[in-house]
Amino acid sequence: MNSEILQVFQRELTCPICMNYFLDPVTIECGHSFCRPCFYLNWQDMAVLAQRSICKKTTRQRNLKTDICLKNMASFARKASLWQFLRSEEQISGMHGETKKMFCEVDKSLLCLLCSNSQEHQNHRHCPIEWAAEERRVRAPKKMQSLWEKAWENLRNLNMETTRTRCWKDYVSLRIEAIRAEYHKMVAFLHEEEQHHLERLRKEGEDIFQQLNESKARMEHSRELLRGMYEDLKQMCHKADVELLQAFGDILHRYGSLLLQASEPVNPELSAGPITGLLDRLSGFRGKCQPIANRHIFLHGDLRSMNVGCDPQDDPDITAKSECFLVWGAQAFTSGKHYWEVHLLVSVTIIGKRRQNDKVDGEEGLFLLGCVKEDSHCNLFTTSPLVVQYVPRPTSTLGLFLDCEGRTMSFVDVDQSSLIYTIPNCSFSPPLWPIICCNHF
Repeated sequence: MNSEILQVFQRELTCPICMNYFLDPVTIECGHSFCRPCFYLNWQDMAVLAQRSICKKTTRQRNLKTDICLKNMASFARKASLWQFLRSEEQISGMHGETKKMFCEVDKSLLCLLCSNSQEHQNHRHCPIEWAAEERRVRAPKKMQSLWEKAWENLRNLNMETTRTRCWKDYVSLRIEAIRAEYHKMVAFLHEEEQHHLERLRKEGEDIFQQLNESKARMEHSRELLRGMYEDLKQMCHKADVELLQAFGDILHRYGSLLLQASEPVNPELSAGPITGLLDRLSGFRGKCQPIANRHIFLHGDLRSMNVGCDPQDDPDITAKSECFLVWGAQAFTSGKHYWEVHLLVSVTIIGKRRQNDKVDGEEGLFLLGCVKEDSHCNLFTTSPLVVQYVPRPTSTLGLFLDCEGRTMSFVDVDQSSLIYTIPNCSFSPPLWPIICCNHF
């Protein structure tokens, strides 16, 4: 083949980022191609991709299919280089005069076919060099994909730990003030219990803050290790076949050890902390929240766009996937203080502003306690504004206390006689309607 044509051929099979033959190549929208590992390492920094591309365009693509044609051509180009290497005089067996085309897995050496069948090597595992090298170049990207997924999982956890660490002290301070306020509403003066409760809360908060910082540091370290291993595997795949075969076992061992070091995020949770007399005080404002018969709100899409219909079949948006439905309470609240309890295995009650056509007023918002399951943990949250609550999930009965004059909405774990959270300075105007959620909490 003409040398100039060969150079053009080789250039077209070269990744513009690493300047090596393509490894698991992908082609993006503009038509330019990259090694998948190179693209993954640089896809967030689109300036790098644009700088190395002729068209200067960027892309949002991430999940790309392998360009099989480019992959096969790059494999052929590497084999051509190997064949040229094996034709050199150094790769001819001095004993048998044969080309060393076999690779010994035990002592990592190149052998001719006759040497591989000798008494010294006959019990060793051998395979053709070009097959063994390409097999590892196929296996390595799969390992790299696992590394990349682990790196993204670690990054998500790191971002979560960073957010928690940044907000943690403020959250603990707000909780201390909320619990102090509850004690000061008691008729009986419980100064000693209050001090013990708040001191325990401060100590737990400090301990969890330390755990979050340590977890964050471990994840930052893991991020560097995972990226470093990813780059090492990428560079290994671009090495000459013999060097690749000789070092591949060691890097796989490092890969396996690294995956075992994955750091799990902290599950911060403050103890419930019962408040003596809390339920007795709230029971003085006890009322009932009865649903309106045949008037349902079906939950689909955004909480602020819930619709009401007399029957699920009348609403085209209701599907078999609408596992949760809500009903308006029969009584509206215009003033005063109101307390009621709901069993979590049957329903949860929230407060909302009712508009025409029985829709929820998005401007007034919903004041609710929700629960989201992440892996094996259940995270509580309150809305208006959205605040994650790092306290145990109530298991049986939930108490709700609405103070129209004080403009607060409180949630209580009845079984533990503990405060979950008080939403302060609620932005609402009467009348307010209870909304009973008929679903598991």
